[in-house]
Amino acid sequence: MDESGIKKQNWDVKETELFLDILKELDMKKCLDGRKVRNNKLFKVAHRRMTAAGYHRSVDQLKFRWKLLKSAYYKCKREPDSPAPTKIQGWWRYEKTMVAIMESRRPQLVGAGVNSDRTDDVMEDSDGDASVLRWPQPCPDNGAQNLGLIIKMDPEMDSQLKIGFIGAGNMAFGIAKGILSGNVLPVNVRVSAPSSRNFGRFQELGVAVTHSNVEVVSGSDVVFVAVKPHLVQPVLNEISLHVTDRHIIVSIAAGVTLTTLEELLPENSVVIRLMPNLPCMVQEGALLFSRGTHAKQEDGALLYSLLHHCGLVEEGPEAWIDIHTGLSGSGVAFVYLFAEALAEGAVKMGMPSALAHSIASQTVLGAGRLLRESGKHPAQLRSEVCTPGGTTIYGLHTLEQGGVRASTMSAVESATNRARELGQKSTAASRK
Repeated sequence: MDESGIKKQNWDVKETELFLDILKELDMKKCLDGRKVRNNKLFKVAHRRMTAAGYHRSVDQLKFRWKLLKSAYYKCKREPDSPAPTKIQGWWRYEKTMVAIMESRRPQLVGAGVNSDRTDDVMEDSDGDASVLRWPQPCPDNGAQNLGLIIKMDPEMDSQLKIGFIGAGNMAFGIAKGILSGNVLPVNVRVSAPSSRNFGRFQELGVAVTHSNVEVVSGSDVVFVAVKPHLVQPVLNEISLHVTDRHIIVSIAAGVTLTTLEELLPENSVVIRLMPNLPCMVQEGALLFSRGTHAKQEDGALLYSLLHHCGLVEEGPEAWIDIHTGLSGSGVAFVYLFAEALAEGAVKMGMPSALAHSIASQTVLGAGRLLRESGKHPAQLRSEVCTPGGTTIYGLHTLEQGGVRASTMSAVESATNRARELGQKSTAASRK
């Protein structure tokens, strides 16, 4: 992008302060070299955080703003008695943070005989090749932990993530297919299950399989617990000793609450509760997740980056998870029942069964896609199909006489309440 495009919109003081605070946090809290803040991946992290705060800048705009601030910093450093840079509104408010970013740990240039008087000019005019810099005091915990932190912050590093699945059922397979259609490599995915019955389809994707849950956890960064609700407690008891602060544990077990999951895992474990649905198998799922006590926004962003190939992904409070179970988890079966009834109605009227079912499935697919892409309320689309005295209004009248609307609402309510009951049972069981 050219400079005119980058500078098109003015920055206000609060926006710049937030931007610098984000860069400072990425540097200080994550043990990252302040000079490496110019690294493209870190600017993408900053971009996501700025967007979440309501500031919509491109990555290139963030880089250009950093370049201006950096130039102002070096100008003040070379000419300490000169007036504040006129190009940077509110510079006096940023100077302390800039010094903290640039001078908290001064880098040393590799090799003797470097002209120290030239250092600032080199740093100011260059994007800074990190390979020529070394820190006299390395960060604690060294590379492995830092890589884990960067991975959590930057969804574009998905390809380096190790993903594990405990359970090899349909949900695990659907999520695995979606994840593998992104940046994650099959060699970095591992699945465990007590039976080999479902291993074949995972192996066709290039995924490693095992009967050891501990092996999956030990070799993974993100672990999906994809087992039946009554199996969650024994599985978590088995793997608990091997769960560390580098792991993100994602449970897709219906009704098992975040509180229960956190009680069964080590203290401060990062836990996320996820409810997918069966269409994940064709990357048309509807997924809702809720973060646990110790799961940060970056963990949610990472999960989103992994799952967005599976379909619609949303985050919400845990109270919505059980509702989502009734609406979309179980709702898929309700739609299948309606599609079946449509086809059987056509068969009753004389159409061949195979053709009737094919047309019914296409009708459901087309109606759903139009509903999603038009953005219209279902009632509006329904009214657009109806003509006065036409066939559709007669058919809708019959459906209303049969109570289809009330029955469907009651079905969602019943499924939601059952999910809540399962949650209460799992909580009680975990405390025994």
